[in-house]
Amino acid sequence: EVQLVESGGGLVQPGGSLRLSCVASGFTFSQYTMTWVRQPPGKGLEWISNIGVAHSTYVEDSVKGRFTISRDNAKNTLYLQLNVLQTDDTGRYYCAAKKGPYWVKDSRREAYDYWGQGTQVTVSS
Repeated sequence: EVQLVESGGGLVQPGGSLRLSCVASGFTFSQYTMTWVRQPPGKGLEWISNIGVAHSTYVEDSVKGRFTISRDNAKNTLYLQLNVLQTDDTGRYYCAAKKGPYWVKDSRREAYDYWGQGTQVTVSS
């Protein structure tokens, strides 16, 4: 019933770009803070960025200026624009939903109400 479906990942060379999407269904998307979290191979989850119910945004310092989060409530869709990709950006990227305003940089799955299946980003030459 409730779904978060990520897409847009793939193989890209260093310096390249991708746009990730997360389509939500089964809940009132506009009432949820939306978050992107990634998991590099062999490592734990890392908080990347979120966007609030009033469209305020926060981006982790290591990707600030390269990654841009946005949302389109009319399409129930969350986006992450990835620019100037680096090898250490490789990982599986997940979207997650938390009801209401939520500004904790939390990578724990249990912190969120809903969690997607992820989309793989591989940056390699």
